[in-house]
Amino acid sequence: MIFSVTSCSSEGEVRDLGVTPVERLYEPVDGRTLILQSSASAMLYFEWEPARAEDSGTVLYEIAFDVADGDFSDPIAVLAADNNGGSNHATVTHKQLNQIAALAGIESSEQGTLKWTVYSSKGINPVKAKQERTITLTRLAGFANIPDQLYITGEGTEVGGDIANALRMKKINDGEFEIYMQFTEGKEFFFVNSTTGDPITYSLSGEKIVEGGTSTVPNTGIYKYYLDFNIGSFTTKEVTKVVLFLNWSQREIELPYKGLGVWELTNHTITGLTDNDNNDDRYKFRMTSSDGVTEWRSPGNDSKPSGNEAYYYMVERENVQQWTDGEIWKSPSTTGWSDKTYDFMFSLNPGGQYTHNLIIKE
Repeated sequence: MIFSVTSCSSEGEVRDLGVTPVERLYEPVDGRTLILQSSASAMLYFEWEPARAEDSGTVLYEIAFDVADGDFSDPIAVLAADNNGGSNHATVTHKQLNQIAALAGIESSEQGTLKWTVYSSKGINPVKAKQERTITLTRLAGFANIPDQLYITGEGTEVGGDIANALRMKKINDGEFEIYMQFTEGKEFFFVNSTTGDPITYSLSGEKIVEGGTSTVPNTGIYKYYLDFNIGSFTTKEVTKVVLFLNWSQREIELPYKGLGVWELTNHTITGLTDNDNNDDRYKFRMTSSDGVTEWRSPGNDSKPSGNEAYYYMVERENVQQWTDGEIWKSPSTTGWSDKTYDFMFSLNPGGQYTHNLIIKE
């Protein structure tokens, strides 16, 4: 509906190029009902009968959406067909439909009806199809406009209330973010989609993410927050302890919290292990939280470290058990654990991979 295209007759007269209206809409069928899905691969296919151009050339198409009782004089959304508008079909994602439904006033998780049709043109003077159809959608529970990045800020956080110092949260998937951080009781924090311009702010209310507002924690402590904008909800847990766990001896060595998602213990000497306890080199980590105990283990490993940073990457597992071959790490020492001094670092900082390090100092 934007481009200006003209043609000259043999006498040099400039005239517009005309197209016929689309006669029939094929897909989806009129009155189609659809429950939207949050998956990035969820799509709805639209198709219609081709129109004809006066010059027998390519016709451009756009799908127009309007409210259920609209007349398309001011459509709420217009999308180009596939192939930059050159095809008589279009693939529209469920997330796009969710945004369009929000523009129509349909609330999260609610059902509502949209009207759609197709316009054909040569880039100017679009012609409306002879048919209109409706589609009834159940919106996603989450936000129509999902932030691509998310930051945390506020006096209740470790980074303070200056938004310029807001910490970028770890992006798990589209619309999913998490953070491990120490929060201060009684002091506010909130989330923003940007640290510049006019950012959108979010906070937590009940079990939902909401726009605007601020949040607090009940007690000063280290918390994990996981936010899923696809369904508009969050989870949290308070982390009370992280330990290095030696598989054979089951000895636990607690790591103090250093800050910004990092636990660290330096200049720690291991002594007093028996021969069997000392010589088995397997280890992992255990985390105690308000949700119970979980383990942080290797994504898949059964060898000594090779110098590759990826060797030390970690994933959280809920099956807590002593023996976990294939998901553990091994000490770089060939002479056991005892009578050596170590630096241990366990990092859930959002700026990189979840990882750890083990340095033998003497």
